[in-house]
Amino acid sequence: MVSSASLRASGVCVCILSLLPNSLLSQTNSGFDEAWARVSSELQDTLEATGMVGASWAFLNDGRILAHETFGFADLETSRLVDEATIYHWGSITKTLTGIAIFQLRDRGLLGLDDSVVEYVPELAQVHNPFGPMDQITLRHLLSHSSGFRGPTWPWGGGESWHPHEPTGWDQVVAMLPYTEILFPPGSRWSYSNPGIIFLGRVIETLSGEEWEVYVEKNILRPLGMHRSYFDFTPYHLLPYRSNNYTIRDGMPTANGLDFNTGITVSNGGLNAPLKDMARYLAFLTDSGSEEERKTFQTVLARTSIEEMWKEEVPIQEAGELRESMASSFFLEEFRGVRYVGHTGSQKAFFSFVYVHPESKTGAIVAFNSNGQPGTGSLRPNTRAILNWFREMLFSRVFPVFREPRTVPAVVWKRR
Repeated sequence: MVSSASLRASGVCVCILSLLPNSLLSQTNSGFDEAWARVSSELQDTLEATGMVGASWAFLNDGRILAHETFGFADLETSRLVDEATIYHWGSITKTLTGIAIFQLRDRGLLGLDDSVVEYVPELAQVHNPFGPMDQITLRHLLSHSSGFRGPTWPWGGGESWHPHEPTGWDQVVAMLPYTEILFPPGSRWSYSNPGIIFLGRVIETLSGEEWEVYVEKNILRPLGMHRSYFDFTPYHLLPYRSNNYTIRDGMPTANGLDFNTGITVSNGGLNAPLKDMARYLAFLTDSGSEEERKTFQTVLARTSIEEMWKEEVPIQEAGELRESMASSFFLEEFRGVRYVGHTGSQKAFFSFVYVHPESKTGAIVAFNSNGQPGTGSLRPNTRAILNWFREMLFSRVFPVFREPRTVPAVVWKRR
């Protein structure tokens, strides 16, 4: 982290909100600054070495952005740099919005989590289920990716998890249902399923009488103050802030285009937003901010319901010091016995994650706009591997700083 002297020289404002005696304040600030500077420097070195085009990452406490780093270019053709207003595509992090919408409808008495999905989407009765009737598959199964539906979006296409030309209408999905098969007994294990979330999106539309995007904007984005967030194509006034995304082959980036239509899969992966809006979302998830803000958060979804969403539904895997399980549309990552809640996102060459530690009201946001094509030389970012590495660095070095008595460290906006 840059020194306070250099920050004053550059005109950057540093705000320290003292909640503890000066000795503890100094220790906490120092601990965060040191840990953040180390992991950010290591990440920057990795991004430079692998040819990443652009990236942003930030850390929050009690709803405030403590540090926000930017790297590289949002758009190479126009030489536009990444900055704090850059808009990324967040892919499957969108699934958490779908989960929240389902819990909203539950709290309003319109559905039950253990209701059969066929009750709300009767077309699913056409799916072949060798393990029993389709009405045994519940909304809870879909939320926890334990329904038995396949992972890839459609029953053809070479096993790809997502296709660049998605169907745009529900009738196109219905036409595929007789060719879709349940792969294991519902509730018996975890298997990530894009179609399952699409079906939840259909439930939301059926019960609300609105398109999924309209419902989520009215009931989640707008009340949370996420005013620069949207789905699919970028509004004209936000185009100057939209990041492109790049596939790297032998060190050469190829642009994939600013926009693409996620079609009927919008409830599964259509969100676009700047980091500041995502910080608003994490403030909501951690019940952070002013009393007025927290009252607003309660109108979006009651705190008890959010905590219910984070109850483990099905285990996923254990690898080294990390145990991973699935809750209702959120992943639970238990690292060295400490639970973190979040989700990752990847679509085209956009990669991202959000994670929170609810007890300390802390959170991390990361977004990249590039990915290497496998087998095309060493100068290419293996972005998923970088994400996993950086997640572990945050879990092991940065988040632990706030599990002791704490305050809010300096707020720093920094460009790399």
